Amino acid sequence: MLDADFFRRWMTVTAASVDREADRLTALDSPIGDADHGSNLQRGFTAVRAALEKEPPATPGAVLVQSGRLLVSTVGGASGPLYGTLLRRTGKALGEATEVDERQLAEALRAGVDAVMQLGGAAAGDKTMIDALLPAVDALGDSFAAARSAAEEGAVATTPLRARKGRASYLGERSIGHQDPGATSAALLIAALADAASGAGAGDE
Repeated sequence: MLDADFFRRWMTVTAASVDREADRLTALDSPIGDADHGSNLQRGFTAVRAALEKEPPATPGAVLVQSGRLLVSTVGGASGPLYGTLLRRTGKALGEATEVDERQLAEALRAGVDAVMQLGGAAAGDKTMIDALLPAVDALGDSFAAARSAAEEGAVATTPLRARKGRASYLGERSIGHQDPGATSAALLIAALADAASGAGAGDE
């Protein structure tokens, strides 16, 4: 069973991962976006980590709802509302339970991904974070490791796609050949989930 400490660890491992990968995310964003994806997410997850350390929420759902609210208020551009919606909707789907199982997490995360798709209007193949999140949710029923692999493969698979949503879509054919930064950061989020489940990354807290 997964308790509030597990979800807090997921968020803090994500924050450490974003810290490490911020420059790469910004480099990916440079040719097809505003060149600020890494720095924006770094600011947001730094705030999340600090808040969770100061006053840890008591339930898994509360951890994610609080994290999502902070991302909305601290992350610029589209990333804040999108990641905020993902975490808040997932948290709300978990409800008030003090512990949840992997199946409940998978169902809640699917609700979160659905909410992101509704907010951004993106679908699979549009070269967005959805291209990493959808396969990850599908694979989460098998294992955390499978979800991680699916998300990473989904992110890499955005490289040959033409962007149909977001800032990159304005570039048309010129968006082809660049890995999507949103899909890449979404894969980091899922990788952190797998690390939290395996105990890896705990030293990054």
